[in-house]
Amino acid sequence: MQGTQPPATAPSPADPGFKLPEESASPQDSLPQTAPDTAARPVEVMPVNPNSLPVADTSNRDLAIGGVVFLILLAVYFFVRGAYVHHLVRKRVAPSSAGNAGWLLFVGLGFLSAAAVLAIINASRFLTFAVTGPLVLVGVVALIASLFIGRR
Repeated sequence: MQGTQPPATAPSPADPGFKLPEESASPQDSLPQTAPDTAARPVEVMPVNPNSLPVADTSNRDLAIGGVVFLILLAVYFFVRGAYVHHLVRKRVAPSSAGNAGWLLFVGLGFLSAAAVLAIINASRFLTFAVTGPLVLVGVVALIASLFIGRR
């Protein structure tokens, strides 16, 4: 028993085969010991003029996809208009008033979806008050008018 060494143990199957690195005395030991030439110079920050930034160009593919989406929405709104007119006629609204309310609903949804599609296609170009404002305004007014005309 004297002078016997314990047998060498083989790594167990659960042993991942790596060891944690030795902890250094300070965190500075892990940083590189040489500094780049620009380390002592002050950082320059250039002011950016938002008017000088290039305006994002909209590709023809984006416009074509947006146009197809808009036409699909108009087709869906046409069927919604018919269902709304039928609903109003069943509620004993005059057919002429129901038809007018249906067309106002179609116009309102069309203008709102036009504003949304244009904003999605190129927000920096079309999401301005001059473009989106009138589209949203006409759409909301048409929807409100549709609800009031449909009450008669």
